[in-house]
Amino acid sequence: MTKYRRILLKLSGESLMGEQNYGIDPIKLADYASEIEEIVKMGVQVAIVMGGGNIFRGLQGVSKGIDRVQGDYMGMLATIINCMALQAELEKNGIGTVLLGELEVRPIVMPMSRLQAIAYLEAGKVVIISGGTGNPYFTTDTASALRGIEVKADILLKGTRVDGVYTADPEKSPNAVKYSRLTFQEAYSKGLKILDLTAFSLCMENNLPIYVFNMDVKGNLIRLIKGEHIGTLISNNFQ
Repeated sequence: MTKYRRILLKLSGESLMGEQNYGIDPIKLADYASEIEEIVKMGVQVAIVMGGGNIFRGLQGVSKGIDRVQGDYMGMLATIINCMALQAELEKNGIGTVLLGELEVRPIVMPMSRLQAIAYLEAGKVVIISGGTGNPYFTTDTASALRGIEVKADILLKGTRVDGVYTADPEKSPNAVKYSRLTFQEAYSKGLKILDLTAFSLCMENNLPIYVFNMDVKGNLIRLIKGEHIGTLISNNFQ
């Protein structure tokens, strides 16, 4: 028995680095693919949005003199590389996938279509969505919120390197306290940085709950899907 029927899983590009300083760690990639494989076999419909920060960030380019718009498009291309890597790993494990995106790259990336994405999910394929929103100045957090709403996901799962949302950065503050549950209004009033403000507002206005958890702990995604409370839930009403 699973708690969620359809999810939007947001993975950061940095998480794919593992212990490296750049690029894709094959061990971390294999770990992620293995967990996704398990929940697909449990009957969960999985859509995924990935960042590209392990390869290139638009703001990183600005600091080096690259035009912001051009830099953001370069970052979108970085997400395609990450998505292709995850797609290859899942396919190697026998899991059917489709790679969609607003930046059409034939024959690799098929055009993003809400109805087509839903049809693929219902057919049991993992839908990997690359290229962010396809527009500069928008983050992959915003893309994950947008795509989650479009495909009618039950929840947006944000896989991070920490096990939830805290009163302060737990890596810097030993006295930081973890929140178990928050409403969107509480999170906003406390100034907690869960997603960027655009993404956060989209989720709040369209009633898409967010669940922040540590994706780097093996088995966490499976435990979460089975209903174990291992992170922080943000929603309009406590669930």
